[in-house]
Amino acid sequence: MEISFPNSTIKSPTRTTMATSPDISSPYRRIEDSLEEQAMDPNTKKSSKKLTLIPLIFLIYFEVSGGPYGEEPAVKAAGPLFALLGFLIFPFIWSIPEALITAELATAYPGNGGYVIWADQAFGPFWGSLMGSWKFLSGSINNAAYPVLCAEYVKQVFPVLGHGLPRVLAISTSTVLLSFLNYTGLTIVGWVAVAIGIVSLLPFLLMAMISIPRIRPKRWGSTGQKGVKKDWNLFFNTLFWNLNFWDNASTLAGEVENPQKTFPKALLSAGIITCLGYLIPLLAATGSLTVDQNRWDEGFLADAAGMIAGQWLKFWVGLGSVLSAVGLFEAQLSSSSFQLEGMANLGFLPAFFACRSKWFNTPWVGIFVSSLLTLGVSFMDFTDIISSANFLYSLGMLLEFSAFIWLRRKYPNLKRPYKVPLGIRGLVVMCLVPAGFVIFVMVISKPIVFIMSGGLTLFGVLFYFFMNLCKTRGYIKFNIKETATGEQVVEGQ
Repeated sequence: MEISFPNSTIKSPTRTTMATSPDISSPYRRIEDSLEEQAMDPNTKKSSKKLTLIPLIFLIYFEVSGGPYGEEPAVKAAGPLFALLGFLIFPFIWSIPEALITAELATAYPGNGGYVIWADQAFGPFWGSLMGSWKFLSGSINNAAYPVLCAEYVKQVFPVLGHGLPRVLAISTSTVLLSFLNYTGLTIVGWVAVAIGIVSLLPFLLMAMISIPRIRPKRWGSTGQKGVKKDWNLFFNTLFWNLNFWDNASTLAGEVENPQKTFPKALLSAGIITCLGYLIPLLAATGSLTVDQNRWDEGFLADAAGMIAGQWLKFWVGLGSVLSAVGLFEAQLSSSSFQLEGMANLGFLPAFFACRSKWFNTPWVGIFVSSLLTLGVSFMDFTDIISSANFLYSLGMLLEFSAFIWLRRKYPNLKRPYKVPLGIRGLVVMCLVPAGFVIFVMVISKPIVFIMSGGLTLFGVLFYFFMNLCKTRGYIKFNIKETATGEQVVEGQ
């Protein structure tokens, strides 16, 4: 059952002229209007506060970065010079194009489906569903890295948490508690992200200022220690993992106050904070210290802070890593859970995925499912977590680039509150460089990553057909049904 056809009619009692508007030519608009009317009905959904600019900036910041925690393997893999160049250049060839695409499409389609809506409107429901599978799985796998990364930093201060049962209990307990925090509401999560962002960035600003007398610029030019082989797979995966997921916030568009104006401002602000947050600590540590390159594992920035300023700053950086992991986890879990709600509202998933808590108005089913998957993969090797998430995310990004360009051609008159100031040819060129990098990251992946990603993709394909079977046979209730005349109708209208 397709969710939208160019000639289909979505019954909406108050906006019957929307389908003929010259500025809004996407059938998604008619589906979203009906769902919006249901949301405004006091009998169907409790009203909730919308996200404003400042919390959205820090939620996007934590979707993408959360601070320099986790950037150390880039130095270990290729040396200080390549690490600095990577975090300086990569945002221009990857982060900026992805942020521009997100700004245009999230303001044109301000619903909780995000990139699922974009793929569906460009190529049809099969690709919308597959996009949802790729992005949800990559996000949940990626989220499993944060409790692991947190444990890597905390063990610098409390070595007992570095292995065995204490480590397992620490990761499991933190996952459950953080999921409950997410359950309490997106507005709370947004302001918590603001506080965490400020506190976790402060120690690196102090480290940078204290390191100034010790900095020797020639250290930044080092291409690596003699005898240490460069690991380009680890290098590029580290860059990719630290600077992607800009589009994840699009699944929260339905929860943002005035998203058409708020999203572009939030993306720009988050981009500036992210780039400086990586470069400043890296310049300070590599310029002021000469250490064995092999020491640059996850968590080394805490040791670097101790060498530069003393144990008090090492402890603060370790504490900051815990707080950053909280922010990263909450932002990603919010994105994943609202994505599932959006997919349920658009008929890709059963209606119960759109259920919200009576107390906090949060998509509790999405939170539960996302947390369960995250916990299940939390005990994989950290590098494998990054590589698997990157591969699935890469597949989704190739589809996203294609959908972005095709929607410009398919719906040229679609109202776009923010529009990338390029024509079709310019957009193709803009997307070619990041698409080429995505393909490169995929090609250099380990065989186990190919196998895992292929299996998960097959699962996504089979899941789409299984959901269609359940829809046609009426096994499970869906929010969108097809009438005898082929119309797509939102349940309850």
